[in-house]
Amino acid sequence: MQLNRFARIGFLRTLFCAAVATSALAPSVSADGHGIALYGAPAQPADYIHLPYVNPDAPTGGRFVDGQVGSFDSLNPHILQGSTPWQLRFLAYESLLGRSWDEPFTLYGLLAEKVEVNDDNTAITYTLNPDAQFSDGTPVTVADVIWSWNILGQEGASGRYRTAFAKVTSVEDLGEGQVRFTIDTPDRELLMTTGYRPIMKAAQYADDESAFFKSGIDNLPISTAPYVVTDVDAGRYVELTRDADYWGADLPFRRGTNNIDVIRMEFFGDAAAHFEAFKAGEISTMRETNAANWARNYAFPAVASGEVVLSEIPHQRPTGMTGLVMNTRRAFFDDWRVREAMIQAFNFEYVNGVINAGAQPRILSYYDNSVLGMRPGAAEGRVADLLAPMADDLLPGTIDGYALPVTNGREANRGGIRVATDLLAEAGYTIEGGALTGPDGPVTFEILVQTGSSEVQSIVDIYVEALKRLGIEARAVAVDSAQYTERTNAYDFDMTWYSWGLSLSPGNEQFAYWGPDGVDNPGSRNLMGADDPAISAMIDAMLNSETQDDYVAAVRALDRVLTAGRYVIPTWHNPVSWIAHDARLLYPADNLPIYGDWIGFQPDVWWFAE
Repeated sequence: MQLNRFARIGFLRTLFCAAVATSALAPSVSADGHGIALYGAPAQPADYIHLPYVNPDAPTGGRFVDGQVGSFDSLNPHILQGSTPWQLRFLAYESLLGRSWDEPFTLYGLLAEKVEVNDDNTAITYTLNPDAQFSDGTPVTVADVIWSWNILGQEGASGRYRTAFAKVTSVEDLGEGQVRFTIDTPDRELLMTTGYRPIMKAAQYADDESAFFKSGIDNLPISTAPYVVTDVDAGRYVELTRDADYWGADLPFRRGTNNIDVIRMEFFGDAAAHFEAFKAGEISTMRETNAANWARNYAFPAVASGEVVLSEIPHQRPTGMTGLVMNTRRAFFDDWRVREAMIQAFNFEYVNGVINAGAQPRILSYYDNSVLGMRPGAAEGRVADLLAPMADDLLPGTIDGYALPVTNGREANRGGIRVATDLLAEAGYTIEGGALTGPDGPVTFEILVQTGSSEVQSIVDIYVEALKRLGIEARAVAVDSAQYTERTNAYDFDMTWYSWGLSLSPGNEQFAYWGPDGVDNPGSRNLMGADDPAISAMIDAMLNSETQDDYVAAVRALDRVLTAGRYVIPTWHNPVSWIAHDARLLYPADNLPIYGDWIGFQPDVWWFAE
């Protein structure tokens, strides 16, 4: 089954979080300023020829058609109003610096040919590439950079831009094509991300700046990117054409990328129509997220004839965390023994067999599948040293090792139910009249889900039946996306389905995910209400690391604290991306980036071979 509307929204959210998250290790600027890395020097030298995961000799040409379920009514991905094809932010706009997806967080010159950071990490200066120009042939100026920064800081722009805007004290035109961003106190994440914002043409809105905040399809973007919007039909399709006069075609950062002449985004009313269009050859690619569907639904004639190829793209990204979140603001879930009981009652092997034919591995921790993930068994070395001062207050398993239960895959899950029953008894709950009963009477709770996701609903239905064996009356409550957002923002739920996307370069955003401010303040991503000083201590250790080894140790220690907190009942992840595609579409299979199928991969480094 292809990405449905909710999976695609989650996929985009994950992409964006990974794209903007950075660590607070002191950024290291290359000696000549051609790039900037989180720690150490950029992997590519000043005289690099191309990024390592591209084919510099790829031919140009072809027409790539991508399908999406849903609709759109805007071409401006930077504002709150309207619905926009999500790829436009990445295909139709450029930034001062571009990101390499083969490094945890490194940016190389794009619109800016040089970047410099002052010694105390409170200012960053960019020197514009004198060749940079918009698609209408006019040059990119410092005035355009400053206008873009200011317009994205106003009400009506996406909140992800306005948050950072408030931290910058000045943006100065230094002359000679240089612009400097200054902040009051060191914020290394902000210094990195100022170079990763879209740059737009100020003159396009000179007569009516308010037009920038109005959704619609009439005002086509004038941008610096390799592609320009050339055809659009609201709600049906958007077509972009490779700009034959693109200014940056010979930049090392661009060589071997943007090889396809025409990119078209087609929109479908439902997932079934989307998939049928792919089978009929009307669209070029299909990204699958379900292992059982990947094994079962892709044996159609075009695959048998070789016209469609099934590719599996591995990656080294953290799994993040996806599953059923327990709200510790509720008295029942405030006890770690209760949360562990809920985990024991969830028969992962059985659920995975029903939903995925048992093919997808379980998420074992928040940073699983990556170098940042906690290691099995007891904490050692620097990780143990970081946790030792808080040992008396840490939950069982944090230091000595924590692992999720493994069942035999049978529906009854007698072993898990037995362990869960004992834990609930330790926490003060007993069975009375067939119902689990505690200080507040019989235990009942709701599991909040969004309408439209049949897979999540199936998971929850199976779990509700399992909880009956513990004497718990749980009820699935399905609400639309607006209600879901409203209720989760207000933490108005007992248990809910949620997903956190995490990157190889976590930073300040970790406080927004599980920091203390989110316990009471609405709207954070700390849905579980985690209120553990050890979490903040590990984030602080990460942000103040002086070496890469210290940084990795701090993230692994944080991973232990979060995982042993037992806040989420984890489900599964994809260690590979499944992409079915036109056989004529090729990619550098022997030089995959560490992020795998991610932003900047398809169609950016693909090409057509007739």
